[in-house]
Amino acid sequence: MRTGRVAGKRVLITGAARGMGRSHAVRLAEEGADLVLIDICRSLPELEYPLATEDDLAETARLAGEHGGQVRTAVADVRDVAALRTAVDEAVAALGGLDAAVANAGVLTAATWDNTTPEQWRTVVDVNLIGTWNTCAAALPHLVERGGSLVNISSAAGLKGTPLHTPYTAAKHGVVGLSKALANELAASNVRVNTVHPTGVATGMSPASLFTLLTDVRPDLAPLFGNALPVVMTEPIDISNAVLYLISDEARHVTGMEFKVDAGVTLH
Repeated sequence: MRTGRVAGKRVLITGAARGMGRSHAVRLAEEGADLVLIDICRSLPELEYPLATEDDLAETARLAGEHGGQVRTAVADVRDVAALRTAVDEAVAALGGLDAAVANAGVLTAATWDNTTPEQWRTVVDVNLIGTWNTCAAALPHLVERGGSLVNISSAAGLKGTPLHTPYTAAKHGVVGLSKALANELAASNVRVNTVHPTGVATGMSPASLFTLLTDVRPDLAPLFGNALPVVMTEPIDISNAVLYLISDEARHVTGMEFKVDAGVTLH
């Protein structure tokens, strides 16, 4: 029998192929979870950095599988609600149920307000906000049967007016509103809904243009990105530990919370 803080729990993770998603997968597997890992596994033209590949997703599955649990993978775009629901339903049928979901998939663009394109707005909002909703909607038919936990990854930018990536800030604020509304609506079904708010995380998601903007175009805005603690960025494992807590029974009465793992960047 497997042991750990989430032993026997079956957890869906989007954006699982690398970065924070991979970290969540491995950390939860270490503590006994079985996993459904989903990623788009292709790059998008609106982004200046590459996204993960199918090989990356396979590597996440390998690393998580080393801890003895079941791991199911699927390639799906969180913007495609039909494909996402099919992938989740098939994996959940194989695992025999679902206990938690982590809406982790996210993308980032960087530009001043007047240089942000409609295409960037659409991509960022569709992935970060609508994709989070689609993930919740795919998971909830399974969670309401027996209770469970939704963990939606927002950002420090979901709590403050972080500039130079306005679509991202807007979408991550939207994740908070979505999650609080669901927390109220789903409490009677014993489904908990919480958000996690990282500061910058070393995952490769940060566009190089953001650094240029802060050094050459709007250096006056750079202090808004500074952490109170003496670290430039946090590590994926720090976010995964928060996710682990929120999925575990240790957080059985925790819902509607904005869990900051932000090194103090939102302190006023």
